[in-house]
Amino acid sequence: MISKEHIIKRFVSYVTIDTESDPTSSTTPSTHKQWDLANKLAEELKTIGMQDVDIDDNAYIVATLPSNVEHEVPTIGFISHFDTSPDFTGANVRPQVIEHYDGKDIVLNEAENIVLSPDYFEDLHLYKGQTLITTDGTTLLGADDKAGICEIVSAMEYLINHPQIKHGKIRVGFTPDEEIGRGAHKFDVEKFGADWAYTMDGSQIGELEYENFNAAGAVVKVKGKIVHPGYAKGKMINSMYIAQEFINSLPRLETPEHTEEYQGFFHLSSIKGKVEETVLQYIIRDHDRGHFEARKAVMENLANELNEQYGWEVISVEIKDQYYNMKEKIEPVMHIVDIAEEAMKQLGIEPIIKAIRGGTDGSQLSYKGLPCPNIFAGGHNFHGRYEYVPVESMIKATEVICKIAELAAKTA
Repeated sequence: MISKEHIIKRFVSYVTIDTESDPTSSTTPSTHKQWDLANKLAEELKTIGMQDVDIDDNAYIVATLPSNVEHEVPTIGFISHFDTSPDFTGANVRPQVIEHYDGKDIVLNEAENIVLSPDYFEDLHLYKGQTLITTDGTTLLGADDKAGICEIVSAMEYLINHPQIKHGKIRVGFTPDEEIGRGAHKFDVEKFGADWAYTMDGSQIGELEYENFNAAGAVVKVKGKIVHPGYAKGKMINSMYIAQEFINSLPRLETPEHTEEYQGFFHLSSIKGKVEETVLQYIIRDHDRGHFEARKAVMENLANELNEQYGWEVISVEIKDQYYNMKEKIEPVMHIVDIAEEAMKQLGIEPIIKAIRGGTDGSQLSYKGLPCPNIFAGGHNFHGRYEYVPVESMIKATEVICKIAELAAKTA
């Protein structure tokens, strides 16, 4: 059995190290403090008995668990990221361990009246009687994706200590900067040397995902003309009003707060405006590649229409693709999803196979030649003060890793 106390101690040791990434930085990792956990992980992998532990100049960590079977079997990998989202502070994380959760409100911070309530976060009802790790209400927790790292390290340690479980060669990889979309950018797939891998970066217990959004970012710049407002008639052009026209011309119900499942969206994430210039930041998401391309065309055509209306280039749109739906790369090798699904079933976990409304390192890695579905890590409410993770879910994820390793060797 995998020790609950051991899992809690390991997880807490990770989340109390600040590893927030920074999208404005050009370095890798984007913040120097990510090295604090990266170096700790490299040493810990050596301590538990992993082989070929390597940490490169960009803080990417890889290690090997050698095969303990004589016949040739596929090399599989498990991957997680150690940075946390810049959406909410990851400094001074003070996790709280809630034993035997009673199904009621959890007061995260009495002084600030911050409450984690099942009336609002209904998933809490799934974990009555279990052990939850929460924030203190002032930071995120970092279960995304330090829970995944904890599970991978714990699974490797378990397999090393239980050689009667037969498995092929296993590679593990830990990456920086996933939360700012760069986690796979400098990941050396050839050096990693796996036939396929799994990211441990999902949420609810049972999640198994091999589809994700096609994703792009768009920067919309709107030009205006500033003159003294007292003498502005017929001369001033207020870029903020034109930006408002652009915003209102996009489908209002095709935004994150009105969409679910396979529905795509336009998401306005930032506005910075003055009379002379307004800059809008958008992200564009859709699972269907054709719809994705159509969404980009909608934004470009809208800009062209406004330019024609005003008679000069008042607006410009720059769109850059970020990642694509890994389904295209996974479907030809669906046995790797089948193995993960069977592992869950054998452990009494009901698989929840669905599309990710987001992306993981696995989506980019799949296009780099490493097919890489995503498996639950157990956390909920990522990127904010209400984040929590059930310890029992982390234990189950650890068991899934071990079972996948065993089944991959048997299947071969």
